[in-house]
Amino acid sequence: MRRIERAFVTLNGAILVLGLAAMSVIVGWNVAGRYVTGNSLTWADEVARYSMIWLTFLGSGLALRHGAHAAITNAQDALPGRGQRILRLAILLVLFAFFGFMVWVGIDYMNRMSIQRSAALQVPMKWIYAAMPAGFALMIVHLALIAPQYLRAGLQHSDEAPLG
Repeated sequence: MRRIERAFVTLNGAILVLGLAAMSVIVGWNVAGRYVTGNSLTWADEVARYSMIWLTFLGSGLALRHGAHAAITNAQDALPGRGQRILRLAILLVLFAFFGFMVWVGIDYMNRMSIQRSAALQVPMKWIYAAMPAGFALMIVHLALIAPQYLRAGLQHSDEAPLG
């Protein structure tokens, strides 16, 4: 199971790196072309915008896994050990419910936009809006994979530099 999880996380990260690299090349090429030749790619801004949307949603699961989303832990830290575990279980249940709801809403919204097309690329906007349910589905998978560890001990990380 750990090998599958590592492969999943590695694949998710690799897709993000490749997407960011492609977006950087396209934007860089467009900027260089604008200054060197006076012409720009008509579709570059649209590709950059939609790539950023997809990268944000695809990366949100990895951010969740590493505790990079905003969190307020004062209440949890103030509780005794059993109370902390109960609160973490409640948090997990709320997160699973919210992520599932957002997948459902995202699919609904994606289907509503199926007739609209993007301005430059003429891509159905359905595929742009598909980033939302895809991202929240990935967040469900990431949350399911880290849930046992989170229930036992929470997300242990520190934003402070080590003293010494």
